[in-house]
Amino acid sequence: MLVLNSGECKLYELYHAFKDADGPGWHAGSGAIFDLSSNRLRPEGWTSADAAGLPILPGLVRYEEIQAGQITHAFRFTVWQTQKGYVHPATHQAGATTDPAYPPMGMRVRLKASFDLASYHGQARVILNALKKYGMMVADNGQSWFITGASDPRWDDADLDQLKSVPGGAFEVVQVGTIIRP
Repeated sequence: MLVLNSGECKLYELYHAFKDADGPGWHAGSGAIFDLSSNRLRPEGWTSADAAGLPILPGLVRYEEIQAGQITHAFRFTVWQTQKGYVHPATHQAGATTDPAYPPMGMRVRLKASFDLASYHGQARVILNALKKYGMMVADNGQSWFITGASDPRWDDADLDQLKSVPGGAFEVVQVGTIIRP
């Protein structure tokens, strides 16, 4: 569950949130509060509603951005398995291996400038343009190369299926930095 309080400039994110069946309250497996007026990272070793300790909301692809024709931020994405370590801006890891073949949480990749977008159109094309400019960061374990979008009935799944044709080799690692291994 993501709650944005724009008046306070705060973001509240809950993992595994559910309403109490017997009362007015809510329960969650974990939660995080982000002060959006600051670039301060969460404390080292702290998770959030995702495994990397990053806020989810700023990394979501939103339909309104697609409708406007451009996205001006990096995305969050998941991979099947990660290293036991993280790089900033991530502050937490959820991996089981130190094998360098797997990415650490927080690793940033970008679609190579040389990747030809001529055959892509619509919603997918807007996303691919943003991936060339801003890239995306490993934020959690899950389905590999899964870019997270905000729920919206206006998404065109057939159009977005074009993204499945982009090979992993079309991306380059932009930033790794020092891998922190708790």
